[in-house]
Amino acid sequence: MEGKSVACSKVVMSAVMQPNQANPAGNVHGGEIMKMMDNAAFVCAQRHALTNVVTARVDELTFHLPIYIGNLVTCSAHLTFVGRTSMEASVTVYVEDLYSNEPCRKALSGFFTMIALNAGKKPIRVPPLEIDTEEEKATFELGRVRYQNYQRLRKTNAG
Repeated sequence: MEGKSVACSKVVMSAVMQPNQANPAGNVHGGEIMKMMDNAAFVCAQRHALTNVVTARVDELTFHLPIYIGNLVTCSAHLTFVGRTSMEASVTVYVEDLYSNEPCRKALSGFFTMIALNAGKKPIRVPPLEIDTEEEKATFELGRVRYQNYQRLRKTNAG
């Protein structure tokens, strides 16, 4: 199976936050942003695997800034680690106030583990991730550590 580069599956998605996505004070619900992040991770992983993918795990979801009605929210996702059937996507959310000259700011970040499935809804092998830069190598190794830690924890909890 031929590998694919990190750039091959990178995705950027944006949306303006609407009143139905927020509480009465104008703060956008965290779940709305998490849904956008999950969609970006889905597209990123599906581009890589070229098959259906599902979310298996979300790690290290960290909120840095509040997001309000009218803000432009941009999710940027790229793969950081690929195993046999799973892919880890790093998703970063940027927020921009369209009524000011302030630059975009990082509002949220997290890691989404996606599993590739065949037509029978069983896990299926995915292409390896080609590593082209030192930064990609470093993030791949960190992803591998998260994956291994999760596997150890899963085995411990299983019995």
